[in-house]
Amino acid sequence: MSDNKNKITQAIPEAGLPRRDFLKYGAAATVAGAFSLGLPLPSWAEQATPKAGGILSLGLAGGSSTDSGDPGSWSDTFTFVGFSAVYNTLSEIGVDGTAIPELAERWESSPDARVWTFFLRQGVTFHDGKTLDAQDVVASIQHHLGEKSTSAAKAVLGDVAQVRAQGNDTVVFELHAGNADFAYVVADYHLVIMPAKDGVADWRHSIGTGGYRLKRFEPGVRMDLERNPDYWKPGRAHFAGAQLLAISDGTARVNALVTGQVDVINKVDLKIVALLKRSSQLVIEETKGAQHYTFPMLCDSPQFRNNDVRLALKYAIDRKALLASVLHGYGQIGNDHPIQPGSRFINAALEQRSYDPDKARFHLRQAGMDGLKVRLQASEAAYTGAVDASVLFKKQARRAGIDIEVVREPVDGFFTNVWMKQPFTTSFWYSSLTADRMFSIGYAKGAAWNETHWDNARFNQLLAAARGEMNAPLRQEMYDEMQGLCRDDGGAIVPLFASSVAARSRRVTHGGVTAPYGELDGLRLIERWWLA
Repeated sequence: MSDNKNKITQAIPEAGLPRRDFLKYGAAATVAGAFSLGLPLPSWAEQATPKAGGILSLGLAGGSSTDSGDPGSWSDTFTFVGFSAVYNTLSEIGVDGTAIPELAERWESSPDARVWTFFLRQGVTFHDGKTLDAQDVVASIQHHLGEKSTSAAKAVLGDVAQVRAQGNDTVVFELHAGNADFAYVVADYHLVIMPAKDGVADWRHSIGTGGYRLKRFEPGVRMDLERNPDYWKPGRAHFAGAQLLAISDGTARVNALVTGQVDVINKVDLKIVALLKRSSQLVIEETKGAQHYTFPMLCDSPQFRNNDVRLALKYAIDRKALLASVLHGYGQIGNDHPIQPGSRFINAALEQRSYDPDKARFHLRQAGMDGLKVRLQASEAAYTGAVDASVLFKKQARRAGIDIEVVREPVDGFFTNVWMKQPFTTSFWYSSLTADRMFSIGYAKGAAWNETHWDNARFNQLLAAARGEMNAPLRQEMYDEMQGLCRDDGGAIVPLFASSVAARSRRVTHGGVTAPYGELDGLRLIERWWLA
């Protein structure tokens, strides 16, 4: 056993586990705010009594020495969580998963969902005292646009043809085509509103309108925040300050939590969740469906061009066994499409695909094969446990006459050199709030991240039509059919939706319900939580 494991074991006396038993576990919004903003009132609101003051300390995976204050460069939890407390966006995703007003007091769209008008909230100021106006919003959005833009949000704003100010308090977006989900688009955590300086967004000084001001930022090391006393949003931002520590090693994160160095950690190793639950001082925070795991097959490769071969592999995987062994139950079974359970557009009537070696053999025969041998290139770069999942898949597929050779690839360079280049690999996705975004970036013809090179004419036709459809029942019918097409014709095996698992000390708390997407209360815990 490593020294780190010993430290964790010693740091959880209430677990009552002797050293030998630890080995089997492996390695280590409030009422006032909602009411005053005109936002949906959470069902838990009456139970919540926020307490002001104190410093929140977070130990987070994802910090990198290449991090910067440029919102277009933010790529992981550390920057998302830290800067989400410094800035606001036009809309916010509420705890019920719907888009609600934030810096925009309200919005409206044209009947074809091609023109969207956002009316800004009055009296909002930046940390330096400057009053928010429409030019700030325009400059902030344009920061991610243009041919030379390298922003991660450039693709998110792909529908935007023009953004312009209409007076001081109104911003108009004109889209190339209708998008009924555009209010969700502008809630993206990259699209924070920064002050304009000479017509350009000033990101270098990290001045926002959010509940906290940036005091210190050492990329890959730490971030220190202090509360903004002039925060415009009542009933939010309860802590006096927050400290974010970048802790990449999972064992070190757990050790920091159980020894009291930090109050909250993310990305808890699922093998030790049961151990942490034994402590009365710790609480596990699970966000279901936060990401999903895939085994993408390149549909234009000789091996997987025949859909019967793809279907054979989809029937040759035991999803329930993977859920139990890889995720230790912290997740949900997938059905070979990317729309997570609980989504407003989930096709609940779509039959769940199950492990069926006989059906797998049937589809091999339909493809003119007595058996199949394939090479699966797996890496922990996709997710922790990806190699184990691949080995288990190999064992399950043998019953169907399928021989899977699992090749372990290094973490470094996997998504550059292997993913989308080799015919059969491991992969993962953060589940999107909207069906359109998930389909558009991962399944549409020509999409930059179409990891299976899938091209289904009917699917692409439905995707374009559904994006601008304002009739919700009709849109549901379109998404229902698209999920079926992914399941029965697509190149992605989607066996699991994995929960995001974090842990907190009972020193901090929240209202009882957290956002059902993303991790750490939709990345907003600094603003939404408080000291117990």
